[in-house]
Amino acid sequence: MTADPTYLPLMDLLQHRSAVIADHAWRDRDAAAHLRALQEVSEALVAEHHRLGANLPPRLKHYLTQCSYAKAAAWIESGGVD
Repeated sequence: MTADPTYLPLMDLLQHRSAVIADHAWRDRDAAAHLRALQEVSEALVAEHHRLGANLPPRLKHYLTQCSYAKAAAWIESGGVD
């Protein structure tokens, strides 16, 4: 299955968040900047969640509301198949 293009900006943010979290070298080198980047992408995720609002399928909305971002990314990648 292919991801719905509607959710590509959301997917980009989810992937970016995962990349920031995984960058332990950055965290060790500059913890404050790393935390700021994580806060920024987290705020952008919340904003995108709200932008999509009522148009979100129930399962994806649940994942985003619960901050289950890995599950949200997997749902999008699967094309919305649970």
